[in-house]
Amino acid sequence: MTNSLSIGFVGTGVMGRSMASHLLKAGHTIHIFNRTREKAHALIEQGAHWHDSAGSVAAAVDVVITMLGFPSDVESTYLGSGGILETAKPGTLLIDMTTSSPLLARRIAEAASHRKLQVLDAPVSGGDIGAREARLVIMAGGELAAFERAKPIFELLGKNISLLGGAGAGQHCKIANQISVAVGMVAWCEALAYAHKAGLDPVAVHQSISGGAAGSWALTTLAPRALSGDFAPGFYVKHLIKDIRIALESAAELHLDLPGLTVARGLYEKVAAHGWDECGTQALYRLYLA
Repeated sequence: MTNSLSIGFVGTGVMGRSMASHLLKAGHTIHIFNRTREKAHALIEQGAHWHDSAGSVAAAVDVVITMLGFPSDVESTYLGSGGILETAKPGTLLIDMTTSSPLLARRIAEAASHRKLQVLDAPVSGGDIGAREARLVIMAGGELAAFERAKPIFELLGKNISLLGGAGAGQHCKIANQISVAVGMVAWCEALAYAHKAGLDPVAVHQSISGGAAGSWALTTLAPRALSGDFAPGFYVKHLIKDIRIALESAAELHLDLPGLTVARGLYEKVAAHGWDECGTQALYRLYLA
């Protein structure tokens, strides 16, 4: 890395921790904040600089990346008192990689433009494995100049990197992704539940169908976890429920009916009602075994 940057990273959870680590290993100076400091301990040991707030991080760096949980977290972190927009220096590049609301992304971009800040909404797909292996799909929305500035950073985190349009376009693309994810989860869970009820070995059925027309990333990656009883989060149930809600709200604004996604929402709400909202999304399979 010939051009070392000062980069802030806010949100060092399941995916953010790996993403920030890649930037550290590439030689960038990393400043971090996370609501739970313990989850940032490994990064601090690697040499990241700890801050007590997102605003403090933003004041110290040239680029800020956020990887948060919910749109409410994004709103307060960027637009709240003492937040990123208030403390970042003019010219700072702000990149929100949270799956959030397209409308909120546009609000942040508009507010940032008045403070001479560059902004991208750049949500990702690929889960914990994609983050660890720097193979994330990165879907960006914003100005071309901001995207070109961010691209060398994105290339340290992912392989499939696209600018989809103006502010909010990245979030719209991620919504499309999550619609496919949520409905696809129902498909493989029902297929393997059927195999189980029919007296077949679901593992053998999985091996048979995963390489054919029924194949998908989720069937290949998440189904084996479910079949082995591993429901640890690569992507939380609670976050998929949030994404489904955003998708249905956005679809309603577009006067689009999504019956498949509505079914997926109902099923995942049942998963959460069982107390499995902190599990990985493959916990949906447990409903069919109950």
